[in-house]
Amino acid sequence: MSNNISFPGGAWPVMLTPFTADNKVDYEGLKALTNWYIDNGCSGLFSDCQSSEMFFLSKEERINIAKTVIETAGDKVPVIVSGHISDSIEDQIDELQAIAALNPSALIFITNRFAKENESNEIWRKNCETVMNALPEDLPLGLYECPYPYKRLIDEDNLKWIASTGRFYFLKDTCCDLDLLKKRAQIVKGSNLKIYNANTSTLLDSLKAGCHGFCGVMASFQMSLYAYLCDHIDDKQSEKVQNLLTITSLIERQYYPVNAKYYLKVFENLPITTVTRTKDDSGLTETFKTEVKALKDLTDDYIRTLGI
Repeated sequence: MSNNISFPGGAWPVMLTPFTADNKVDYEGLKALTNWYIDNGCSGLFSDCQSSEMFFLSKEERINIAKTVIETAGDKVPVIVSGHISDSIEDQIDELQAIAALNPSALIFITNRFAKENESNEIWRKNCETVMNALPEDLPLGLYECPYPYKRLIDEDNLKWIASTGRFYFLKDTCCDLDLLKKRAQIVKGSNLKIYNANTSTLLDSLKAGCHGFCGVMASFQMSLYAYLCDHIDDKQSEKVQNLLTITSLIERQYYPVNAKYYLKVFENLPITTVTRTKDDSGLTETFKTEVKALKDLTDDYIRTLGI
C-alpha cells in the first residue's frame, strides 16, 4: 500500500527480523511473519525499526527487508519504514532516499539521529528540516522516539512545527507519560499528524484522550488483543483487557526480542528461529520459556472470552 496518506488507528507492530541459524536475514520467515501480523488484525506495519534490529543490519539488508515487507503486505495494510542509522546527516539522507525509492506508505525519522544528546532543539529542527527537504514532497513522513542509542523526546515547540508542516502523519510516541500524551494529542489535533502510543500501561487512557493507536513491542505476542482494545475502547470489557495487557507487557523486560521469536516459533508455529543479533538466544532460560507459555495461555483464555 504505497503513499497512502490514510493512516488507520488500531495496532501497528514494530516488526521483528527473522534470521537463519547462520545469522542471515530469513526472507521466507519474514514473509510468514508479515502475514501473521496481518492475519491477526494489525492496522499497519512498521519495518526497519529498533525491534527489527536495524542498528545491526547493513544498508542492503535494510532495503531488502523493507522491500520484502512492502511486497508481501501488498494492498492489505500500509507499511511504514525507517532505517536511517548513520551519524552524519548526509549519510542519513542517502539511507532514507534509498528507502523512499521503495515507495513505502510513510518514511519514519528516528528522533535521536538529528542531534546529539547534548545538542539543542534548534539544531534538531535544522537537521530534521534539511533531511525533510531532501525527500520527495509527496512522501508522507513520520517520527519515532527510538530509545537507542538515547531517547530524544520531541519538545513542544518542535511538535507544533512538525504538525504545521503538513508533511508528517505518524508519531510513534515513547514518552510513557499520560499527561504528556494528553497534551500532545491536543497539540496535533486537527493536523495530519497522528499519535501512536508505544506504552501499554497508558494505552487505553491515551486512546480515550485522542491518541490514534498502538505501535509497540507487545503486538508480536498479543496482536489480536491489541487490535481488539484499540477498536473497543468504550466496551465494558476494555478495562479488563487493559489490565491484562499491562501486566503481561512486563514480559518485554525479560529477554526481548529472543522471547518474542520463541513465542512466534513455538506457539504460533511460524517457520523462524530464535536467533537475534542483539542477544544470544541461548540466554532464554527454561524459566523464561515457562513465563512465555503462561503469557500464551492467558492470551488464549482472553481471546476465547472475547470471542475474537
